[in-house]
Amino acid sequence: MNKNVITLVLFLFFAFLSLPSYGQESRKKQSADEAQIRAALESTAIGWNEGSLEKYLAVYTPDATEMRGTGPAGGVEAIEETMKKGFWKTGRPLQTLRYESVVVRMLGKEAALVTGNYILTGGNIPERKGWFTSVWRKTKNGWRMIHDHS
Repeated sequence: MNKNVITLVLFLFFAFLSLPSYGQESRKKQSADEAQIRAALESTAIGWNEGSLEKYLAVYTPDATEMRGTGPAGGVEAIEETMKKGFWKTGRPLQTLRYESVVVRMLGKEAALVTGNYILTGGNIPERKGWFTSVWRKTKNGWRMIHDHS
């Protein structure tokens, strides 16, 4: 065999061996980001169940949007208004909130799409379920929601 061919084969062999570790490092990073997003999402349910609208809204960026029947509305103030006119009419929600079937899809290093099911129970009110889609961005303050479609 030619010396150049042997060199090329050895180079490709060692390059191939390094690929799994590169992939594992990438998955670890995504797993850490996914865990942070899941924790941030769960903090909204904790805030909701504690009756703290401030805690519930803490994961939204100031310019976050929500989808309404009339289309997207902008600003965390609009989301707060929706909550106060709907679920928080009495100053706190009447039912407890939990999430199920949550899937985090990384859209790069600084963006993610999160889908799942929200479930509201208790308060002598029929259980209410629905699907949500939210878009998240990595900020200097951690992962924050920039759009909510519930």
